[in-house]
Amino acid sequence: MQIQWNHFDEEGSAVMVDVSGKEPTWRTATAQGRIKVSRAVLDALTGHTAAKGDVLGVARVAGIMAAKRTAELIPLCHPLALSHTAVEFTILEQACAVQAQCTVKLSGQTGVEMEALTGVSVALLTIYDMCKAVDKGMVLSDIHLVHKEGGKSGVYDCAD
Repeated sequence: MQIQWNHFDEEGSAVMVDVSGKEPTWRTATAQGRIKVSRAVLDALTGHTAAKGDVLGVARVAGIMAAKRTAELIPLCHPLALSHTAVEFTILEQACAVQAQCTVKLSGQTGVEMEALTGVSVALLTIYDMCKAVDKGMVLSDIHLVHKEGGKSGVYDCAD
C-alpha cells in the first residue's frame, strides 16, 4: 500500500489541503510534553520564587497564544477559530521535571492536533526561557499527541 501525502499536488508542489467540501465536526486534541530541570529551578517553580515571576502562569498564557497562532508558524496549517484552549502543568517531583498538557477544541473542517502540539511546545519553551539564567541544561522531551477525536480518522489515544 502506497501512502498518499495530501500536502503535495500531482506535480509535487506543496499545497494547503482543500477542506472546503468537508462538513464541520466537533474536534479535540490533547498533547503533552515535559521539561527536565535542576532542583534549583523546580524549587523556584514550586516555591513561587523565580526571579522573572510566575513562570507557569506566563507559560500557560504563552501556550494558549501559540495554539491560537499555529497557522502563522507551521506552513500549510489552516487558520482556525478555536473554541477552547487550556494548558495545564504537573510537577513531577521524583523526575525533577514539569509536564505540560495542552487541550484544544473546535467545531470545524480540520483537526487541531498541530495546535495542541504547538501550544505544549511553546509552554515548555517559555519555562526554559524564564529559567535559563538558573539552568541552561534543561531538556525538553516526549512532546507527543495524547488524544484526538473527530474527523474521518475518529478517535486516537496514545498507547504509552
